[in-house]
Amino acid sequence: MASFIVEGGHRLHGTIAPQGAKNEALQVLCAVLLTRDTVLIGNVPDILDVNNLIDLLRSLGVKVEQRGKGLFAFTAAELDTAFIQSPAFLAKCNRLRGSVMLIGPLLARLGEVAYAKPGGDKIGRRRLDTHFQGMLSLGASFRYDTALGAYVFRAQHLRGTYMLLDEASVTGTANIIMAAVLAEGTTTIYNAACEPYIQQLCRLLCNMGADISGIGSNLLVINGVQKLHGAEHTLLPDMIEVGSFIGMAAITGSELTISSTSYRDLGIIPDSFRRLGIRLEQRGDDIYIPAQDHYQIESFLDGSILTVADAPWPGLTPDLLSVILVVATQARGSVLIHQKMFESRLFFVDKLIDMGAQIILCDPHRAVVIGHDHNMRLRPNNMTSPDIRAGIAMLIAAMSADGISRIDHIDQIDRGYADIEQRLNSIGAAIRRED
Repeated sequence: MASFIVEGGHRLHGTIAPQGAKNEALQVLCAVLLTRDTVLIGNVPDILDVNNLIDLLRSLGVKVEQRGKGLFAFTAAELDTAFIQSPAFLAKCNRLRGSVMLIGPLLARLGEVAYAKPGGDKIGRRRLDTHFQGMLSLGASFRYDTALGAYVFRAQHLRGTYMLLDEASVTGTANIIMAAVLAEGTTTIYNAACEPYIQQLCRLLCNMGADISGIGSNLLVINGVQKLHGAEHTLLPDMIEVGSFIGMAAITGSELTISSTSYRDLGIIPDSFRRLGIRLEQRGDDIYIPAQDHYQIESFLDGSILTVADAPWPGLTPDLLSVILVVATQARGSVLIHQKMFESRLFFVDKLIDMGAQIILCDPHRAVVIGHDHNMRLRPNNMTSPDIRAGIAMLIAAMSADGISRIDHIDQIDRGYADIEQRLNSIGAAIRRED
């Protein structure tokens, strides 16, 4: 296991660019299975989760050709059905949560797929009901095979239908969309997730010949087609990295420019940081954060304490709440962080409390942060990253601490952030990787 040795107290300076979006990559890479033709995808991030999915696609029989940095050609002309029916396939799926989005494309392409419980971050219960119910609504059947230890889906013909999703699940919506584009007739999905990465998936599928309307809304209408063809697609910048860099600049009092952010696709993220008192400016497609020694948390209009909570798009993504919580530890004022979607994502705050942060963990979903206003820096600490987002939050805390911290199990951070220590060191951080 590798670790980060982080010397805190260094100010950042210069310009940094976000990588391609991890969550979009996991969706569109699964979509290449829907056609026998070549799909060219650019701005693919070199991170563990994405590389594992690419390796899984190779095992499925997809021809993968890297044509440049972040540029890949995928050709799924012939699939290895023997591997897809083997325990090795289930084992690989079990190590990658994003593999759940293989169900829709493989069911549409082959008419049968087995799938085991996926892996991924241990951040609480993450049910798959939306995925399974979506496949059932399209005419599939499934059963649990005790010998395989997996669910087996079958569908001779997928047929379009109307469905009202029980929750606006991003991966569930993506899975249903990919199954529906090749189904017979019209599929209407109400309460669909509508975040930018779902919009990007729909645009790729339309470029491949799919017929989807309502893109960008929570009501999608999909007219099934008989086949899809090849296309080219470029991933958006990763909005979670953009938010992470804003947080790093603020907590270290740094002047920083984040370039090529696709600002219009960031939604409420910039304003969420502004509510913490952080000044940032949109400069074209870049974000400029001036150095500031203090930032003051806003109150609600009636004077009550600010609450920052996650919500389905266009609300705040839950992936940034850990970052916002850490940044608030050095703000002036107090804020309630309400993590509604996952019940284990706030448990890392005990490490921040050990560093001197003033945080009251009310329950698994809520924490009150009382900011130090930079009057007292965090103490260094030895920590272990429990998941991707808590890992980057720990890194931000260590960068602001007064001394040298150690973060173990950083393969969790590598799952979502490419060459993060090299990129941050190039703008002034002091982070060393230790194997």
